[in-house]
Amino acid sequence: MGRWRAFAVAILMIVTLGAAQAPKASFEVWLLDQSDTNGLAYGGTVHIFRGHSSGERSAAGTIDLATATASMCAASTGRNPVRPHMIVFNKTGSHAAISFVASGHVVIFNAGTRQPLACFAAETGTGGARQAHALWPTEDDRYLVIANQNGKKLERIRTDYVNGTFAQEPAATLDLAGCTTPNGAPCESAELRPDNAPICPFIASDNGPVFVSLRGGGLLMVDWRTTPMSIVAEYDKEHIPANGCGFAEAKGTVFGDGGGGTAHNLDQFSVFRMPMKGYSAANPPNVPAVQRLFDDDAHDRDAHGTAVTKNERFVWVGDRDGNVIEVFDGRTGARVGTIDLVSPFSADPTVDLFAVSPDRKWIFASTRGPTPLSGDPHSSHGTDPGLLIIKVTQGGRSGEVAGLLPITNLDATGIERADSHGIRLRPLA
Repeated sequence: MGRWRAFAVAILMIVTLGAAQAPKASFEVWLLDQSDTNGLAYGGTVHIFRGHSSGERSAAGTIDLATATASMCAASTGRNPVRPHMIVFNKTGSHAAISFVASGHVVIFNAGTRQPLACFAAETGTGGARQAHALWPTEDDRYLVIANQNGKKLERIRTDYVNGTFAQEPAATLDLAGCTTPNGAPCESAELRPDNAPICPFIASDNGPVFVSLRGGGLLMVDWRTTPMSIVAEYDKEHIPANGCGFAEAKGTVFGDGGGGTAHNLDQFSVFRMPMKGYSAANPPNVPAVQRLFDDDAHDRDAHGTAVTKNERFVWVGDRDGNVIEVFDGRTGARVGTIDLVSPFSADPTVDLFAVSPDRKWIFASTRGPTPLSGDPHSSHGTDPGLLIIKVTQGGRSGEVAGLLPITNLDATGIERADSHGIRLRPLA
């Protein structure tokens, strides 16, 4: 395996990260290691890989989240940040935001200097819980929308990146467990949406409502501009599968997935798509219609993470349990192929989330570790935490694994704790 790892690093340097004479990289890939900073019970690490699609190389770097970030959070919230889970960039790429799922923190960074600028704590919600599971920026860079998972709330942070001012807006919070839909139904109920823990928010390029996937199935479309934020469409568990985390826009529609991975629903691979427009509080439930594209609840299936190829021709949906990617036609929605991710670089990569190079020739994936931090039982047990490199082939219809750059975080007993999860690409000027 040693020679294959060496070959992986060579591929990454030559094709993805480039040659040392490059004057400037054209993009960065930021990869989150959820595990605590070594020797501590908080923190975590951001691994940054710089690259140029034409084949130029520059150095990688890291951000230790137990230093300046932890100090800022302790000063502003009285607690340390634990388990960095998801990362997004604003639309210009000048700033990053990271959600910490265990402690419920959201931290905003200057992406160029790597320095934290503000730290917020999600509100306490259901049962006194709070978890900043995921977040998404609005297309106009006015807000970050936060999925407070176990608190069962959708929250909002105002963002002014030019002036460097950021403010949490409690008046905008939507209580997903206690609210009522425009049609008079309870937002959360055993019959419609049995567990309204928000998983992943998503806003399409038309800056419309935020799609909010729910742990127990169903989906809510929310107008993020109103105060408080308000529901403009409602879908039940019969139309939208549970545990969705992976929205992607293609050909005027939004693809979404539903997966297993949790104790009550370990095995599922479902893909659907919905229109970008047509949502109104005046509509009946489950309107506009959802198109279910693919469903498979066989053993060892777990849909999670999406990527879109050049010209939105194909949509890739990862399977972190089955170690494959299912490929869908971006126009028709038809399933057109399967990409095997098992390779000499890893027999069990367990891909979680994806980032796509600016030229759409390369797709990068976070790969999970042998001690995953997603609960147990869970489908996210991998063997090789790090950054998987996939070369796009056949115009996006297929791909082949070209390398894996490992990360590591061994504890005092020699156990590998590294567990990569959130990943995002930042184009550079």
